[in-house]
Amino acid sequence: MRHLSVFRLVVAATFLLVAVALAVPWARVPAISFLCFGLAALGLTVLMRAGQVSFGHAMYAAIGGYTVAFLARRFPGADALLLALAGVLASAVCGAVVSVFLSRYRGIFFGMLNLGISMVLVSLIGKLYTHTGGTDGLRFERPTMLGMTLSRGDFEIAMLVLVVVLALAALWLVQRYFDSAAGQLLAAIKTNETRLEYIGVSARRVLVQGYVVSAALVGLSGVLLALVQGLVTPEAGHWLRSGEYVFIAILGGSATAVGAFLGAAVFEIIKLTAAAYFTNAWQSLLGATLIAVLFFAPDGLMAARRARRKDVSS
Repeated sequence: MRHLSVFRLVVAATFLLVAVALAVPWARVPAISFLCFGLAALGLTVLMRAGQVSFGHAMYAAIGGYTVAFLARRFPGADALLLALAGVLASAVCGAVVSVFLSRYRGIFFGMLNLGISMVLVSLIGKLYTHTGGTDGLRFERPTMLGMTLSRGDFEIAMLVLVVVLALAALWLVQRYFDSAAGQLLAAIKTNETRLEYIGVSARRVLVQGYVVSAALVGLSGVLLALVQGLVTPEAGHWLRSGEYVFIAILGGSATAVGAFLGAAVFEIIKLTAAAYFTNAWQSLLGATLIAVLFFAPDGLMAARRARRKDVSS
């Protein structure tokens, strides 16, 4: 019941966001970026439920984005929805392959191995200029949407609607996953992995499932950003981008799926405000915010909100 009320609040806030973006054209792309960052952080939240943090998960956003760019350039008439599906599948398949190897590691080893793999991938993207465009990235023509050729403004509106629908669907599905038996097993990796093995459940298999879900969500964020920008660069998979995703996931907390989008909202507000008024110190302000959250709400903003409500009710 509690999750249902929170989800209704999120839906209402999302519709308000869409209304503002439709009324103010320049707000459309920032709104899409915010939701895409929320999707990526949601993917990191899945891993955090298992007590694992990846410092290289942006590589799946790059894989999804470059898949879209390659296919859009190879098949100019391809529809945006088909390109998006292909990008997410590519990210999920790569995540499945990597997870077979990484699922045996935990803690700092898990995080740093993800970082190492992502750095190798970004390095290859930068060096294979003939195929990837190097550091300049790949541009591609605006694809059709449901078979329709749209102007730039109409395409941004269509992408905003698509991103909103996908974000709400992902939010609902991931929360259902957290509440399911599979999600409880994932959380058990963090609390007592040995007990899982004693009852005959493979912790590695559970982590592989969570890792693939996580890779697909981060890949989806990269796909949607690539489509709306018409461009993908190696920065999409850079370790700094991975750090931003981790920042947002920690900020929101892993208590519920909503935390990822709450963290993304706070991140974007601080980033935009600081960039406007503290141009040379916005990174410091973001760092100070993270330190404050770790001190006063170590489990994230959503967990702090739930704890305060319990204190008030008692």
